[in-house]
Amino acid sequence: SIMAEQIERAFQKQGNVNLNKKSLLMAKNKANPRWYKNIGLGFKTPREAIHGTYIDKKCPFTGPVNIRGRILTGVVKKMKMQRTIVIRRDYLHFVKKYRRFEKRHKNLSVHISPCFRDVTVGDIVTVGECRPLSKTVRFNVIKVSKSSKSKKSFSKF
Repeated sequence: SIMAEQIERAFQKQGNVNLNKKSLLMAKNKANPRWYKNIGLGFKTPREAIHGTYIDKKCPFTGPVNIRGRILTGVVKKMKMQRTIVIRRDYLHFVKKYRRFEKRHKNLSVHISPCFRDVTVGDIVTVGECRPLSKTVRFNVIKVSKSSKSKKSFSKF
């Protein structure tokens, strides 16, 4: 239902959907009207984005945000913000003097849409560049692949 997602002070709605009662009554499908798009680049739109009821104006699948520029991957490190996660990108840097590589990393704040439900710390995510969404966020999660359990990480079961 539309009212289930109303947790903000302002009324949350999708800009492309008319919530007029008359148009809802005349519609062929009686389900909630929902607007979604294919972001392209070979990435599938999640099922939750098509059939879900969440409203997120920064979602690349149901909002007016376009993915353009770089496509990066990283490991989920922190999930303490609302709809934003921190991912870690590891890379090697060559030191010319010693002719060896050293490990380096960068943390990246990334917006994650509610359509990606069970994301946990350690999962590998693919992110796409978009317009600035906040002071530190310029990327959006477009794909989540579950991490394979390694020997070092502790798991309950």
